[in-house]
Formats: sequence, C-alpha cells, structure tokens
Amino acid sequence: MNPTKAKTFFYKIFSLLSVVRGYNILVLILAQYLTSIFIFSPDKSIGSVVFDVHFLYIVLASVCVVASGYIINNFYDDKVDKINRPLKTGLDNYVKQETKLRLYFFLNFSGFLFGFLVSWKAALFFAVYIFAIWFYSHKLKKYPFTGLFSATTLTVMPFFAIFIYYKNFSEVIFLHAIFLFFVIMVRELVKDLQNMKGAIANNYDTFPVVYGERKTKIASILLMVLAIIPVFYLFSYPELSYMKYYFYLALVTLFLVSFYLWRSTERNQYRFVHNVLKLLLLIGVFSLVFIDTSLILEKVIDRLN
Repeated sequence: MNPTKAKTFFYKIFSLLSVVRGYNILVLILAQYLTSIFIFSPDKSIGSVVFDVHFLYIVLASVCVVASGYIINNFYDDKVDKINRPLKTGLDNYVKQETKLRLYFFLNFSGFLFGFLVSWKAALFFAVYIFAIWFYSHKLKKYPFTGLFSATTLTVMPFFAIFIYYKNFSEVIFLHAIFLFFVIMVRELVKDLQNMKGAIANNYDTFPVVYGERKTKIASILLMVLAIIPVFYLFSYPELSYMKYYFYLALVTLFLVSFYLWRSTERNQYRFVHNVLKLLLLIGVFSLVFIDTSLILEKVIDRLN
C-alpha cells in the first residue's frame, strides 16, 4: 500500500474510533461480562456466561447501539464541540459526515438484528433504545432536567438489558444500580460545567446555563451524598467481600471531589473532576472480580471440572 494512502487509512480508522469512543466501548464490553459473571448470574459458571451465545448477542447489540449513539451525538454536537473540544473535533471530522451517518444506520440495523436473534422483546428493547438516544441527542440534551436524567438513564440501559435477561432481582443489584446512577448523574453535571461555553454559544439550556455554577455544584454535592447512602447498606452484605475496599475508596473520593468541586472555577478543574469520576467508575468495573472471592474459586473449579 502507498505510504500516503496507508497514513490516510490510519487516520480515518483512528478518527472513527474517536467518534464511537472506542475506549468506552471496550470498557462497556468488559463491564457487561464482569457484571454478568459476578452480579447477575452468581450461580452460573464462568464458561456458561462467556459462551452463552444469546448473551453475546446482547453485548453486540449494546455495543452497536451505543457506538451509533456516539455518532449521532457527535453529529448534533458538532458546533458545540468545535468550541469545547476543538482538537477532538478536528480528528473526528477527518471522516466525512456522510460516512459517519452510513455507519450510524448500519450499526443501528446490526444492533436491532442482534437483539432479534435473542427474542422479539430484545429487538423491541434495542429499537426503543435507538430511538431514545436519537431523541436525547436531537432534543432532550438541550434542557436541564431532561438532559441530565436521560443522559444518566441511557448510560445504564445496557446493564438494564442484562438485568432483564437474567431476571435477577436481588437487593445487592438495586443498591449497586442506585450508587452507579447517582455517580453518573454527578459526572454529567460536571461535564455540563466543563462544556458551558459551547452550550451558551449554541443556546443549549443545560443545568449550569439555566441555574448557574453555584447551584450546579450544590446539586452535584447533594447527589454525591445520596450516592453514599446505598454504600452503607451494601456494607451489610457479606457477599460484597473484598469489593468493600472499593467502596471505602469511593467514599473518600466522593468526599474529596465534593470539596475540590466546590472550590473549582475553571474549565480545567472541572475536567479534572470529570476524569476522577470516570476513573472511579472504571475501578468499580475491575473491582467486581473481588465480590465474594469464594464464589470466584467455585466458578474456576467448576470450569476445570
């Protein structure tokens, strides 16, 4: 291949990975498998989860729909991102909008098809998910409360699909979900603080634009306090095992983040808080392997047998 063509091809692939947030997609896949093995299906062996074809279809459907969601969000937020993230926008626009939209429709069709391979109900779920992401990107995200709640809900929906698939209605799962929901909501508020300049320039009525930085910080701190409540309930469950140390870390992190956020005034400071919360959620994904270590041993032994 010609060096110039090879370089162009590389840039286009890198641009597409940037648009669909390749890193986030990999984390989503890992999180779905780990939550399935250690939370949603504690009575099943690792092999029965990993080699479950229908579960694989759900993961693939989630990946396709979420990736397409990033594309349509990128499409509608092009003007906003040029102000808030000019370097990333430059990379994202290396691929033509027509190409991105073709990929968007292809991914949506693939996501629906993978859902249909599980059941018509799964196909309907992902069809609704596709519409919800489009409606959020086109309309809901421009308003304070609808934007905040819909962004948080859409983030956790792939895990709701797994929840429905395994029909596991344990209290531990609900407590984890409540903690996750509040932390993600805080992250969304901080992201809105970080992107205020672009939102104002493009008439987006996000929470900080409508209510101001001070009230947004107060709301974020209150949400972090609410996130702490399910953690104390989780400590009473022995199956939490060594994952309790993650929640100790979470308590300390949320306290420090609250203090730092209150004193923050600059975009770089908000970006730092946003990245800390993303890291906290990522560590939480890896910490799932420490839930009830005796359960892990049983799963490994069962696999070896």
